[in-house]
Amino acid sequence: MSLNICMISDFFYPNMGGVESHLYHLSQQLIKRGHKVVIVTHAYGDRVGVRYLINGLKVYYLPLLIVYQQASLPTIFFLFPILRYIIIRERIDVVHGHQAFSSLCMEGIFHARTMGIKACFTDHSLFGFADASSILTNKVLKFTLSEIDHVICVSHTSKGNTVLRASLNPQMVSVIPNAVVANHFIPDPSKADPNKITICVVSRLVYRKGMDLLINVIPRICAQHPKVNFIIAGDGPKKIDLEQMKEKYLLHDRVQLVGGVPHSEVKNVLVRGNIFLNTSLTEAFCIGIVEAACSGLLVVSTRVGGVPEVLPNDMIIFAEPEENDLITALNKAITMIKFKEVTPAKFHDRIKNMYSWENIAERTERVYYSIMKTRRIPLIERLRRYYGCGSWAGKLFCIIAAVDYLIFLLLEFLMPRNDIEIAPNFPSEAFLRKQKSNNYY
Repeated sequence: MSLNICMISDFFYPNMGGVESHLYHLSQQLIKRGHKVVIVTHAYGDRVGVRYLINGLKVYYLPLLIVYQQASLPTIFFLFPILRYIIIRERIDVVHGHQAFSSLCMEGIFHARTMGIKACFTDHSLFGFADASSILTNKVLKFTLSEIDHVICVSHTSKGNTVLRASLNPQMVSVIPNAVVANHFIPDPSKADPNKITICVVSRLVYRKGMDLLINVIPRICAQHPKVNFIIAGDGPKKIDLEQMKEKYLLHDRVQLVGGVPHSEVKNVLVRGNIFLNTSLTEAFCIGIVEAACSGLLVVSTRVGGVPEVLPNDMIIFAEPEENDLITALNKAITMIKFKEVTPAKFHDRIKNMYSWENIAERTERVYYSIMKTRRIPLIERLRRYYGCGSWAGKLFCIIAAVDYLIFLLLEFLMPRNDIEIAPNFPSEAFLRKQKSNNYY
């Protein structure tokens, strides 16, 4: 049974990151499995309106106001008319939201449930419980997921975190990890300098990614190992601090900052290295370490979040998120590289068999089929669930849900479904057959 699926999130290309990559590759595999996929995100610069990507993947770039790190301004009700139009025009069966940080995702799921559309949610991050930002985000998440059909997390650690934050039944939460296109990350030892040991860092240069740790670690490693260099790819507010560190310790010829790179160019950075360093303070999965291992790099990473679930122990060296422990782990990794204890080709072959988007799409498809069998929740049951979200928040959520339902009825009257033109389907099957015949795969 083919389905019409709407992926919705603030985070998509041309922005770069794990969520963006996940949406794109999952959508492509679902299209290959015979489903129709459209993506709804906010506009990026002059990229506004409807765009088609390869294999007929359709993307709606909505003109929304951005408030912080590519997250759009919450509108509560103002998104509903255009989202309803898209759902009806594309004949959507399932709305699949991604990332708790995304207000567009939260609103999309909420409005879809008001329309009676099946909805699921994938959480890509870990959150705390004490600071003001986490408390607010967790309350909104609990509200949104009160009547969700199913939730997907990218690791078992992420599942436990999401279950606690949103007060979910663990049985309605599945663990489906990220994956990697192994053919895009083939080791190439000829690219690495045989006289040097190169440590690669590919990350957003922000506090959460442990950039303060990195800034303290680099000078110490360079002082201990004259033949060790660093390549750092990424952009963010901590880039200035990294530049200052280079100036202070005169490491211009040892530390290269290449800036933000497109995801298609990440492999060209990784194949130049021998060791991949991840200093994150929190991670639900970390697709970067999978890509690095697939490229044949030995991984050194902080033992945080879901990272210990990702790679076998002989492919990764763990450290606590503390400066001295990272130095110890890096020294061990440098010794292993010196004595040639790492075989890049074997790393690549193992990762290729462990993580594939074909498998991830198949497992996600099973989730879709399972939620299509669930019953539609009546309005009174929706209000009861919202009421249980808190003594004062529950009442507020009930009012929001009731107003949203009244807006839905008004839209049905002002813009009848029959007046909305149904979008023709992209001839995906014929297009895929043509690509295969031309040996594109």
